[in-house]
Amino acid sequence: RRPDSRCCRAVATKRRAAGRAAAASSDAAGAVGGPVGDAAESAERDPEETARQICLRMLATAPKTRAQLAGALRRRGVPDEAAEAVLERFADVKLIDDAMFASAWVESRHYSRGLSGRALAAELRQRGVPADEIKAAVGGLDPEQEVATARSLVARRVESIRGQPTPADVRRLIGMLARKGYPPALAFRLTREALEQRDKHQAAAWLEFGDEVGEFLEPAADSDPFEA
Repeated sequence: RRPDSRCCRAVATKRRAAGRAAAASSDAAGAVGGPVGDAAESAERDPEETARQICLRMLATAPKTRAQLAGALRRRGVPDEAAEAVLERFADVKLIDDAMFASAWVESRHYSRGLSGRALAAELRQRGVPADEIKAAVGGLDPEQEVATARSLVARRVESIRGQPTPADVRRLIGMLARKGYPPALAFRLTREALEQRDKHQAAAWLEFGDEVGEFLEPAADSDPFEA
């Protein structure tokens, strides 16, 4: 039976696309220092050059912390001594700068995602930023600005609620703020304010709902958000 011509054309198209993708990948590798090849074999021949190329490739896609680069070099089998030498050189010329990374991360994630300082500190810890750099970056957030950001988040969500808010609506609003790292008591207060501002007749509804959100009003245990 003769093969279907459409099937043949589809196979040929896929092969051409695969060839173009392979060529593009090769060009990108050359632009950041040439192909690395097998990491373990290359590291044996010239571990520092291998480390340099791996770091350049990672930094070409997005900023990275020193810990992220160090972890990648370990996974690729680069000896610790060679990795440390390359990371030091990159830090000297500011290709690696954890303080700048942390500051930019806080600025971006707070204003684009509405994350609180506590949530931002947790994200930076996950990326290996040192505690003192985290404290400096998150400490630059104005507490009043954090509250204003949380209030704005709730106000936008409240606009989507039609009619009388149900307990489920309120739980969703409080949960949204809690997931972004805001204290439960603050989340409850801002949610209540937003709903009462929208409808001055919500007092009775809040009285009925108060018992169901008692757990949100429990004071959170004191803890330092910058500690691991």
